Amino acid sequence: MYDRWDVPRLAALTSPDCATGDLALAADLLGFYFLFDDGFDTGLGRAPARVAEVCTRLTALLHGDGPAPGARTPVERAFADLWERSARGMSARWRARSAYNWEWYFACHPAEAAGRLSGRLPDREGYLALRRGTAAMETLFDMVERLNRFEVPQEVLHHPTLRLMRQLAADIPSFTNDVHSYAQEFARGDVANMVMIVRGARRHPRGGGRPGDARGPGDGRPLRGAVRPGSRDLRPPRPLPRRARAARRYVDGLASWIAGYHRWEVDTGRYDG
Repeated sequence: MYDRWDVPRLAALTSPDCATGDLALAADLLGFYFLFDDGFDTGLGRAPARVAEVCTRLTALLHGDGPAPGARTPVERAFADLWERSARGMSARWRARSAYNWEWYFACHPAEAAGRLSGRLPDREGYLALRRGTAAMETLFDMVERLNRFEVPQEVLHHPTLRLMRQLAADIPSFTNDVHSYAQEFARGDVANMVMIVRGARRHPRGGGRPGDARGPGDGRPLRGAVRPGSRDLRPPRPLPRRARAARRYVDGLASWIAGYHRWEVDTGRYDG
């Protein structure tokens, strides 16, 4: 089953410019996300307290106070290896940011499990708050820097235009994933899916509506101008060429994620059926 997902191809499409060794890290990370997420499709995914315990132990590994090597579960050993390889050679600032984003990712899973248990559809804003954590896109965008071996200066990374671009680049794959995974998630009783939420809000029956209706906040907002790499608001001043290069590389990395993920998800075997 895992072979049919073609995870190495996804790594290549979303990180097209990284070195071979770093591409292997990208593929390993993507495999971890998918398998970790699928672990909650079992009864574990309806036990919020148990999910919180699993995720708390993983989060502790980020801060050096997790389970001792001999006491780690297989998933903890895998994540510890991935975190060490990811953080290798990166600045303390990058490691702190990435650790925060991983903690956000892990911390949202107990809330998602509670939602499955209740069976109630969240409202759109509640869904977005949860989905932006469980989608792990911020951790993946941290890896744009790691896999391409550069770091974005803080005044560029936190520029309002770039923050908007990053949010849009994170939401697009999350929403298209909801469309592709809708049939599977509906069949097993999941409720954290934008298609279900839009249909519920518009009073469509379960079998009605259009998956294409699943768009994020600001439906209909033109996207092209917001994510144009040459945006005047984003362009750093002329005396800052290093910052301009970092901004362009980062924007190219975000664009590769949007395009690469879409190319992969339309023909991967992961969503068959």
